[in-house]
Amino acid sequence: MRSFRTKFTLLTVCVVIFSLSIVSATSVIFIRNNEHSKSDQLLLLLCETGEKNLNYYFNSVQKSVEKVAAYAEADLEGTDDKSLTVHMNHMEEYFDKMASKTNGVLTYYYRIDPEVSSKVKGFWYTNLDGEGFVEHKVTDITLYDTSDTSKLVWFTVPKHEGEAIWLPPYITDNLNKRVISYNVPIYYQGEFIGVAGIEIDYSIMAEQIDSIRLYSNGYAFLSDAEGNLFYHPHIDVAKLTPETMPEIPEGLKSDSTFTEYTFNGTEKVGAWLALSNGMRLVVSTPVSETEGNWQRLILNIIIVALEVLLVSSVFTLIYTRRITKPLKQLTKAAQLVDAGNYDYELTYDKQDELGTLTNTFKKLANNMKEHISDLSSKVFVDALTSVSNKAAYANECAELQKQIDDRPVQTKFAIGIFDCNQLKMINDKYGHDKGDIYLKNASKAISTAFKDCPVFRVGGDEFAVILTDDSYLNREILINRFYSVSARINATADTQWEQINIAAGFSEYDPDNDHTVEDVARRADKRMYENKLRQSGFADEFTN
Repeated sequence: MRSFRTKFTLLTVCVVIFSLSIVSATSVIFIRNNEHSKSDQLLLLLCETGEKNLNYYFNSVQKSVEKVAAYAEADLEGTDDKSLTVHMNHMEEYFDKMASKTNGVLTYYYRIDPEVSSKVKGFWYTNLDGEGFVEHKVTDITLYDTSDTSKLVWFTVPKHEGEAIWLPPYITDNLNKRVISYNVPIYYQGEFIGVAGIEIDYSIMAEQIDSIRLYSNGYAFLSDAEGNLFYHPHIDVAKLTPETMPEIPEGLKSDSTFTEYTFNGTEKVGAWLALSNGMRLVVSTPVSETEGNWQRLILNIIIVALEVLLVSSVFTLIYTRRITKPLKQLTKAAQLVDAGNYDYELTYDKQDELGTLTNTFKKLANNMKEHISDLSSKVFVDALTSVSNKAAYANECAELQKQIDDRPVQTKFAIGIFDCNQLKMINDKYGHDKGDIYLKNASKAISTAFKDCPVFRVGGDEFAVILTDDSYLNREILINRFYSVSARINATADTQWEQINIAAGFSEYDPDNDHTVEDVARRADKRMYENKLRQSGFADEFTN
């Protein structure tokens, strides 16, 4: 006949086994589902960030060309050669202003249909060295059949379609440059007159896409709904022919934002979003990398659970009564961790098996907490400069907006916007690795000057800083320190890419006039741009 102690011990062991099994199983399910969800959110977040950056850039180009087209149609007073000549003089001046204010413009043009005039052809300006636009000899449209949309696509396609259009990447006539362009047909009293358009350097778009990284082997690329590949960081699309173009997996052609597919024998998961120019931005990473973290966590939980079972069984046989209270504490702590709450209390600190189990559980929970915190922090850190990224900036602005909404008068802060001048010139002249050095030095100067403030990289060559509390009160000192730090860096720099040339603009929150954080940031951006123009020698033009 079994003794009460034996029965109680067996019962306790069974309860421990059952409880740990439930906790472990729940933890496995929770972690697996949670990590899957976080991987999807991270994919989508990177995709959304890239989409916003690219769309902002494409929209700036689109708005510039549409303003030029609207001005052209309003300025036209006739289609005779004399009227068109006067019109061209107006358009060259206006188009130059718009193109100069648009980042990354390689060429801009306004071409007249030869069927309208055989003498007035239009104009074509290029900026191949980043030093400014110069006039280029225009292509002779009369040598082509303009009804064939496979030739002179920048002219024939918008003429044929009769509407503004983004064109897929192509090689420019005469320049042998790979570009993408936005073109708008110009009409006068219902008659087609010509085409105005801007071509942007393909490499600028590629740089933004290459900056999107996830885990060790994740990357981003561009395609369309039909599966045509426009840019891939590991494939030279420019050298491919329709016969050698790799086939896009069917999953990436669907309407589903998330999809799993197999490419070159590797299972991958991808998320895509449509861009304003009709392309699709796809962020992809191997499934093994998204699952690796939670699988290791689950394995550790299973191992720890088995250790707990072994220790608990032996310990219960000897210390049945002593183990009851600390075991309850441990079970409660496990449930809290399983629910995502790491604020638990474990008071048992004896130098025995249960103490070992308690300490092991604490380390496991702390490691899980640090690991999850580390994953969250990486989402908001810029990989190149190690300062906070655009997503972190958006979160900080959202917190400031809550303060404005709750306490508009009491809220005090300032925003600084920085833009790195000459980055494109350094990239083009010395290479993107030197451009990265330039950006890191710029980030170092800003972070050193505003060491107690959050610093953000909000664009390819743009940074932002938010000043609150003591930093806000001492903002004039910090701004002066920024220029001093910049001067020291430039004084010791041996090469052009080690020097920094940063345009900066600052603005304080005014509760009487500002309703949103965006109002303050927009004003700081405007002051930065005025500073940038003054540094570039265009201050008079900006004022006019």
